[in-house]
Amino acid sequence: MKVFQVEGNWSMDSVKLSARPDPVPGRGQIRIAMRAAAVNYRDLLVPLRGYGQRMKPLPLIMLCDGAGVVESVGPEVTRFRVGDRACPMYFQTWASGAPDNRKFEQALGSEVDGTMAEYMVVDETAAAAPPAHLSDVEAATLPTAALTAWRALVTEGRIRAGDTVLVQGTGGVALFAIQIARMHGARVIVTSSADAKLARARQLGADEGINYTEVPEWGRRAREIAGGEGVDHVIELGGQHTLAQSLRAVRTGGTISLIGVLSGGTLAAPLGQVVTRHIRMQGITVGNTDDFEAMSRAMAQHRLKPVVDREFAFEELLSALEHLRSGRHFGKVAIRF
Repeated sequence: MKVFQVEGNWSMDSVKLSARPDPVPGRGQIRIAMRAAAVNYRDLLVPLRGYGQRMKPLPLIMLCDGAGVVESVGPEVTRFRVGDRACPMYFQTWASGAPDNRKFEQALGSEVDGTMAEYMVVDETAAAAPPAHLSDVEAATLPTAALTAWRALVTEGRIRAGDTVLVQGTGGVALFAIQIARMHGARVIVTSSADAKLARARQLGADEGINYTEVPEWGRRAREIAGGEGVDHVIELGGQHTLAQSLRAVRTGGTISLIGVLSGGTLAAPLGQVVTRHIRMQGITVGNTDDFEAMSRAMAQHRLKPVVDREFAFEELLSALEHLRSGRHFGKVAIRF
């Protein structure tokens, strides 16, 4: 089978189109004929060994998002039949329940081989069916970005109709957060440095937009938009240089979901506010198989569709990663097999 993998040494130049033997499913496993994949910012770090010593020794098949069709099943498989559609889960050992170290041991495209392969073999509990109304490319965008937004707002955030959600930026997680929040009857405020992207976010369902280059105190402005008390949820994607503004935006007793560290990974914020205003700060790293299945049912019910910016061919993985790096995209960057 064809694969795209990091081989030889850790560098972007070592990401190569290669070949491996076709995998064979064992007891409790399924083999998925992959039809599509999607890229995430983490995939720019993986070839540089950005996740440290825990990463699988080379060669390592790239990417963590994908979708395909079950081609064969091993003995004792009950969750899937040949012909079913399936998405491999980001965490291969986190089927349900609360996270722990063991459940975080096998992330696709890092600790274990990823989705940039014509065939994948996974345990049946490490895959889930995408919504039937989505194409293969649309389904491939769900396991990381969509599930992260779902875990933050629904599983952990317990969002309710009438809540106000502040979403930073217009990347993959952000756009899914807008759609999921609107699905639950919430009001959405989005920030961006580009008015054109704010306009597109409004078309997607955002109620208000703030250009943070024009309004540096965007946390104060978000609080005003929310009626002076502050927003209920913040999808915090910036990290070091945005957290202080998020603390200004969130209401007393509200929730900040820490998902990204795009502006830096060092904590630099007035932590006294967290204590005195009873603010809940939660770290979010994707989600489990149960989360995905709940999200899939909700998306099917509401006919929610991901925003796909551009599709690339299998052989164009490096071009897809460069397009992601450029920041010109709006929505997910995908690979069609």
